[in-house]
Amino acid sequence: MLGRLARDPWARVAGIGLLLLVLVAVFAPAIAPYDPNRQLDIIALKDRPPSLAHWFGTDPYGRDVLSRVIFGARISLAVAVLAVLAATTAGLAYGAVAGMAGPRTDAVLMRVLDVCLAVPRVLLLVAITALWGEISLATLILVLGLTGWFTLGRMVRADVRAVRAREFVLGARALGASPTRILGRHVLPHVLSTVIVWATLDIGQVILLEAGLSFLGLGVQPPTASWGTVMQDGADRLAGLWWMSVFPGLAIVLTVAAVALLGERLRDALDPRDLPHR
Repeated sequence: MLGRLARDPWARVAGIGLLLLVLVAVFAPAIAPYDPNRQLDIIALKDRPPSLAHWFGTDPYGRDVLSRVIFGARISLAVAVLAVLAATTAGLAYGAVAGMAGPRTDAVLMRVLDVCLAVPRVLLLVAITALWGEISLATLILVLGLTGWFTLGRMVRADVRAVRAREFVLGARALGASPTRILGRHVLPHVLSTVIVWATLDIGQVILLEAGLSFLGLGVQPPTASWGTVMQDGADRLAGLWWMSVFPGLAIVLTVAAVALLGERLRDALDPRDLPHR
């Protein structure tokens, strides 16, 4: 799989871009020219357009936008990765239980999942965050994670039911292997490719959701810098403070595009049957 990805030029471009972004996020204190929350001069340096001194301009509070975008990468990426990890864990566990369960239990679990899938995720997130009021970063991660596993749960359940009908699983059951051993040793390894691809693609979606919630004031709370809060700081003057929307928006677009491209190529690498039509 890694060899196939390494030979794919688009996968290399996406991987290198994401690696650079992660390095920028990790070493943000050394890279950013200013403290992201420092008000340099609220009178003389507020609302300044991009210049040699401030490449991405300054915001209405006299803070350097470049520094806030760099530190915002830490928050946006951390929220996305941790939320997807929580969603992956929940979806994998639920789907595995439903796939290995009997017909009646499986039917009940699937009807519960149908109800969850019937509610749009964005609407559910807005309702939860609005009713909760001001939420912490940990709570935001938990909410994003626990509202994002429904599709994965259905996919895992379908894969588990397909794999459990194969000859090697039937042979293991005939030899007396327990359901837990069959699930862990024989079934889940064949499901992991689906989980990996889904998780990779979902990172981009969560980045967009976090940015949207933060822009609406329902996600990351000021003065913490995330790409959504940087855009929200200039939301009342989008035309005049264009740089506060363009630069964090460009970071979001490039990151989501790189994640989507890597996820697509990863899917191809894990499922060679998709390659001939490309």
